Amino acid sequence: MSITEHRTVTSEGARRSIIKAFAKKRPLFLWGPMGIGKSELAQGLVDSGELGNALLIDLRMALMEPTDIKGIPFYNKDSGTMDWAPPVDLPSTELAKQYDTVVLFLDELNSAPPSTQAAAYQLVLNRRVGNYALPENVVMIAAGNRETDKGVVYRMPAPLANRFLHLEMRVDYDSWLNWAVNNNIHSDVIGHITVHKQDLFDFDPKGSSRAFATPRSWTFVSELINDDDLDDETFTDLVSGAIGEGIAVKFMATRKARNKLPNPTDILDGKVKTLDKHVEMSGRYSLTMSMCFELRERALKNKAGAQKYIENFLRFMMDNFDAELTVMGAQTAIVRYGINVKPKELPSFNEFHERFGKYIRKARSMDEK
Repeated sequence: MSITEHRTVTSEGARRSIIKAFAKKRPLFLWGPMGIGKSELAQGLVDSGELGNALLIDLRMALMEPTDIKGIPFYNKDSGTMDWAPPVDLPSTELAKQYDTVVLFLDELNSAPPSTQAAAYQLVLNRRVGNYALPENVVMIAAGNRETDKGVVYRMPAPLANRFLHLEMRVDYDSWLNWAVNNNIHSDVIGHITVHKQDLFDFDPKGSSRAFATPRSWTFVSELINDDDLDDETFTDLVSGAIGEGIAVKFMATRKARNKLPNPTDILDGKVKTLDKHVEMSGRYSLTMSMCFELRERALKNKAGAQKYIENFLRFMMDNFDAELTVMGAQTAIVRYGINVKPKELPSFNEFHERFGKYIRKARSMDEK
């Protein structure tokens, strides 16, 4: 890394840093381009249970006025002085008592007008504004786009910036894949991105395209695939409008190849045992992710019969895919999806162990943690 480059972190690295910053009660600022998962990271921390019983309060700072932070002044007839009505969006002591941790997320902070940033400065600096004070179990995290991302941003005042720990996030395939698997992103999307990793994020700040690929826009594509009411033309138009026409053409080609593949349910049932050797790699990846998803669903619904499906899954992978794809499929099913494997009930396990023993040991150790 040259001295002119910024140090960047993956979403997993950012998560670890945020946990440490929260423990020290230090506010942290996440920088990065739009659509890469900054907001999702904050919500994911709350949902994960790592912060105990936690609540996320998401404030979109770009839409707020200074009074939304400071409150509104009013005449206190009892004291004969001006007082401040506290803002309703900030957590009260009564609300905070119901949770172990309250995460105050100041999203799009550097897109807020300077007057709103000035109001936020007092909150970040002193943990209070006017007569209002943040409860002790409130932690703060902010996020925003960089000045180079073509968004509406204001340069953050140096005193405010100095109150934060700063992390710049980058798009990372492995972190995205973990998230995608756990959030039911469609297998066609995962299969395409696995082969064409550069398509995960395609934003060019110097370009003129209004549509471009980001993790967020791929999530929308995944939702479109699950919509049964769309005709082909409308689907293509919407996909192009989400990720850009160039990548959309590539993705539609992947989808077309995928439609010629066998049904994952037939593979797991043992009805299909071979795959046409001419199937393109993107189709193979897509099929693998579809099998993993279907395998997880069956394992959850029928734990007693799950080993039969796992056996058919492993046998098909070993007979039809290369070592890299076979390992990836097994890792996704066993490690990422957490499917319980019982080696003694799998006739193909010994062969799999001989060919991929190193992976087996790694999968077991991760599964036991």
